[in-house]
Amino acid sequence: MKRLASLLFVSVFAGAITLGTYKLFFEKDNFTIISQDNDNGVFNTNYTPTSASGSGINEVDFTTAAENTVNAVVHVMNITISKGPTSIFDFFYGSSGSAVPQVGTGSGVIISSDGYIVTNNHVISRANQLQVTLNNNKTYKAELIGTDPNSDIALIKIDTDEKLPYLAFGDSDQTKIGEWVLAVGNPFNLTSTVTAGIISAKARNLGKNQSFIQTDAAVNPGNSGGALVNTNGDLVGINTAISSQTGSYVGYSFAVPSNIAKKVIQDILEYGNVQKGFMGIRPAPVNTRDAIEKGINNIDGVYIEFIEEESAAQEAGIEIGDIIKKVDKIEVHKYPDLTGYLSTKRPGDTLEFVIDRHEELIILPLTLKERQTLVVPEMGLEVKNLTEHDKMVYKTKTGVKIIGVPERYRGYGLSEKVIVKIDDIEIGNIDDAYNAFGAISKYSKTVITMLGSNGEKDRLIFQ
Repeated sequence: MKRLASLLFVSVFAGAITLGTYKLFFEKDNFTIISQDNDNGVFNTNYTPTSASGSGINEVDFTTAAENTVNAVVHVMNITISKGPTSIFDFFYGSSGSAVPQVGTGSGVIISSDGYIVTNNHVISRANQLQVTLNNNKTYKAELIGTDPNSDIALIKIDTDEKLPYLAFGDSDQTKIGEWVLAVGNPFNLTSTVTAGIISAKARNLGKNQSFIQTDAAVNPGNSGGALVNTNGDLVGINTAISSQTGSYVGYSFAVPSNIAKKVIQDILEYGNVQKGFMGIRPAPVNTRDAIEKGINNIDGVYIEFIEEESAAQEAGIEIGDIIKKVDKIEVHKYPDLTGYLSTKRPGDTLEFVIDRHEELIILPLTLKERQTLVVPEMGLEVKNLTEHDKMVYKTKTGVKIIGVPERYRGYGLSEKVIVKIDDIEIGNIDDAYNAFGAISKYSKTVITMLGSNGEKDRLIFQ
C-alpha cells in the first residue's frame, strides 16, 4: 500500500512538471485586440469595423462583395467606323476609301435596375455604335446619355424588360488608406475578373487638377470603366487609369472617386451637362525655387497666391496668403484634396472653410459660383468674364478679358485686352469664347477683334 502511494505521488509530480514545462515554453497566449474608451477609461472589447479595413488578408471575406459585383459589371464594346485610303491611288487622288470598323473594349457598372450604366469617357469616345454584354452573356445596344471628358465619366443606357442587378454608390470621402478594395472588370476581354488590393493613396493628382483614388489592385486594359468596391460591396470608384510604361499593370492603378462620378451622373440627368462650382483662387505652385525659399513646400494645406475679382473667394473674405486647412468635414493637405471635394459641388452650394491666417484659425462660409475664367482651346489664352468695372473701363457690355498669355504669344501685346469678336461671332462670355476658339480651323485664318483699355479696337489675324 505504501509503495502504491509512492508511485501515485511520483506520477502526479511528473505530470505537474510536464504540464508546467508545456505552459512555459510551448503554449502561446491568445490575445484579443481591444480599444479604450477615452471618456470613461473602460476597455471596450466589442469593436467591429464596418468594413475589413485593418484586417489581415486571411480574415477578410471577399466572396459576398465579389458575387454581388460581377453581375453588375458589364463588358462595353465601342465600334468606330473610320474611312481612310485603302491604296496609294486613294491617298493621292483623295478617295475616302472604304469604311473600316475599329473595335475598342472596356467595362461599365450598372447603377440602376432600368439599365443606366456608368463607364469612362475614353471607353466610348467617338463611338458610332455601343454594345453592352452582361455577365449572363446577353448583349444589348446602348445609347449615350452624356459625358464629361474632364472627369473621364460617361453615362450610357440599355433597354431591357428585366430588372438588372446594380451597385449602390458608396461614400468615397469615407474610404481610408489601407482599406481593402476589389477591382472588377474585363481586362484583355477576360470577362468578370476580380482582383484585390488596398487603397494606396487618396486625392492623387495625375497632372490635370483631378483627384483620384490610388490602389494596388491589378487593373489592365479593358478594366477601364469597371467597379472599385469595398468589402461591403459599395461602389467607391470607377477604374480609369494605370501607371505604366508598358500599357499593362505594374503595381498601381487609379479610380475616379464615387462621389465625383455620382455628382457628374446626376448633373447629366438633371441638367444635360456638368455643373461646376468655383472658388476663384489659384494656389501657389510647389516644388519651385520660390516655393522652397518661402517654405510653401512645407505647408500642410493650400496656400492661396491669387484671388479673382468678384469671385466666391473674394466675396467670402478669403485673402492672399491664407492657407486652407479644411472644407466642411474634409481635411485639406494639398490642392487635389480641395479640387476633389469641390468636384462634388455645384454653383450655389455653401461650404464652410477653415482658414489659417497668420497662424490663427478662422471659419468662413463660402458660396460657390459659376466659372469666371478658363483657358481657351487652340491659342491657350486664359480669359475671364468682365466685371462691372471692366465694362465701364473698356466701354463694352460684352466680351472676355485676357489675363494669361502663353509664351509664344507674349510679344503681341494681348494681355489685358478684351476679346469682343472672333471672325463674325460675337463673344459675350467665356462660354462663347470656348466654343468659338474650339471651332477654329487649323487650315484657315481667324480674325480676333479686341478692345484696349482706352476703347481702341485692334485686330489680330491668327492662323
